[in-house]
Amino acid sequence: MKKIILTCFIAVLLFSCNSKNGNKEVSQQDGEIAQKVEQLLSEMTLDEKIAEMTQDAPANDRLGIPYMKYAEALHGVWLVLDYYGNTTVYPQAIAAASTWQPELVKKMASQTAIEARTLGVTHTYSPNLDVISGDPRYGRVEESYGEDPYLVSRMGVAFIEGLQGTGDERFDENHVIATAKHFIGYPENRRGINGGFSDMSERRLREVYLPPFEAAIKEAKVGSIMPGHQDYNGVPNHMNTWLLKDILRDELGFDGFIVSDNNDIARLGTMHFIAETRTESAILGLKAGVDMDLVIGKNEKLAAYNSKVLKDTIAQNPELEKYIDKATSRILTAKYQLGLFDTEPKEINTETVNAGRKEHQEFSYEMAKKAIILLKNDNNLLPLDMANIKSLAVIGPNAHEERPAKGTYSLLGGYSGLPPFYVSALDGIKAKVGDKVKINYAKGCDLLNNSKAGFPAAIAAAKKSDAVILVIGGSRKTGGEGVDRADLNLYGVQQELVKAIHETGKPVVAVLINGRPLSINYVAENIPSILETWYLGMRSGDAIADAIFGDVNPGGKLTVSFPRSVGQVPVTYLQRPDFIGSGKGLFKDVDKSPLFPFGYGLSYTTFAYSKPKFENASISVDGNTTISVDITNTGKRAGDEVVQMYVRDDYASVGRYNKMLKGFERIFLEPGETKTVSFKLGFNELNVLNQNMKKVVEPGTFTISVGGSSLEKDLKKAILTVK
Repeated sequence: MKKIILTCFIAVLLFSCNSKNGNKEVSQQDGEIAQKVEQLLSEMTLDEKIAEMTQDAPANDRLGIPYMKYAEALHGVWLVLDYYGNTTVYPQAIAAASTWQPELVKKMASQTAIEARTLGVTHTYSPNLDVISGDPRYGRVEESYGEDPYLVSRMGVAFIEGLQGTGDERFDENHVIATAKHFIGYPENRRGINGGFSDMSERRLREVYLPPFEAAIKEAKVGSIMPGHQDYNGVPNHMNTWLLKDILRDELGFDGFIVSDNNDIARLGTMHFIAETRTESAILGLKAGVDMDLVIGKNEKLAAYNSKVLKDTIAQNPELEKYIDKATSRILTAKYQLGLFDTEPKEINTETVNAGRKEHQEFSYEMAKKAIILLKNDNNLLPLDMANIKSLAVIGPNAHEERPAKGTYSLLGGYSGLPPFYVSALDGIKAKVGDKVKINYAKGCDLLNNSKAGFPAAIAAAKKSDAVILVIGGSRKTGGEGVDRADLNLYGVQQELVKAIHETGKPVVAVLINGRPLSINYVAENIPSILETWYLGMRSGDAIADAIFGDVNPGGKLTVSFPRSVGQVPVTYLQRPDFIGSGKGLFKDVDKSPLFPFGYGLSYTTFAYSKPKFENASISVDGNTTISVDITNTGKRAGDEVVQMYVRDDYASVGRYNKMLKGFERIFLEPGETKTVSFKLGFNELNVLNQNMKKVVEPGTFTISVGGSSLEKDLKKAILTVK
């Protein structure tokens, strides 16, 4: 009977592997791998099968089964518990998305894969495809690509294709397996706390959180999926067969393996209090289709997929072994796809191995320059003219960071490896000005205490300088995984420092280095120029200096909205009509609008948009058209503009968002130059989930908006009729 079940599973594996666009034809290579897996599985003992189901299962010398090494790869390789290899650290995910250029993310991931292979890594736990819900109390905002499902989808697909490769290069010697996480709806928690419980409708799940995973599976063919810590409407994700089987495998067609988040199989008992024993937890996870148990640090008390927990139960109930066979088969398939059976394992000398490359460091710098966002620039204070400045104060807790004795730099953000060097804002500015401008540096204050002992030195530095660069924000110590906040103001005494420096009367440029949107009302009201830089990677300071002095014209745009106060959250452009449909529902005591909205970002030049025009202004429900707009650089500097297209179904059978992003393109324009940008409009852009939860295009009018941000004043509109 067991042989029949195993053969049936392999048949399903043969049927599903390498499917694309509905084509179920199996390649010869996939067929050969499936046969090898079936043969190998038949030779394995129960202990050997169970041993495969952990994230760092050791090599099986008896059967020649290789080790599959794991790491994080969100913005460069991080070996989780180790910091060797001199890996390249690129801009954090939130910064990478601020470029609005998926091709840059793809190239970053491709380079990351090469460094991973150099370190013997073949399975990575990236990218993070969570759509941010508008609540930046949640510390992991920085790991995401933003608050819009379409934008997250485009960045996610690019990352996965870069990391895994495509076509004949997929999983070759220069690529690795990506893991899309956290399936699903992870940021939709009620308290802004990592791993907090969520409660949401199936409609919101499908409209907001599912699209990036659907794209990752159907377009990028992601090899691995990681569920989130939390539950979905009372059923933990790691035992949720509706999510992991009905939707993920049956509906979306995912054919890779599922790896748990850290300790989450055992947490079915210790966190969710559903299973009374680890054995019960393990069986629930296996039946739901979780193939691999991730237990970082190998704490046996937290491990669920091991022989001590499972073997006796399986022996007493042999019917359960089919779940072990499925899980082990999927993991073995991945190892064959990666070519691990055909190569000798790498011997890594952790003292001497050097994974980073000069060209990768240079590309990190190029990405960083593209990611910087200009939030404010009153009276064109920026860029600074070096010829008009004799002295410059560089002040703030984030202006500089020395190499740490252990771990990595806090100003790189979470999930960062240790690069061979880090260029701080102070380093970059000093290198830029050389001996042309005197630099007066003062830290001013620390992020993590309330001491103002450094204020006098900072004020003195400002007073004796022609202008001030004030570098503030947060760090891995104030944000990231497990570092959630109850308020969103500048941490510690930073705001008091800003006030003290502002009161000197000197021109001030605020440079934000941070991982979440902050309520910086005083800064926005009083400081003339503001640069949002997020965590720009190992070449941060070089890129910041370029933007300050005009060698780079900032062209990034926000992918998350900034709240005015914590009481305003959730703050996101994805709003439905309120106050009986008028959209004018207001708070009594504060402006309802975000401090800075999604898609927003200024430039050292200006752009003008023409009225959008359709190829056909009227189409059938199954038809297609395009909308085009001319963008002209009306200023005196060359610059980049991110052209954004939003769609609104004016009158639908169900409630809709006021607008949703459905297209974007970043373009470069010389002064006086005009370019035409066109976007497709068809089923993917116009469909709605009807009352039966089916995607359909409904007849009626659609408002199509094109412009430089999600703000209504920045958008040009045209009406499309669908018959």
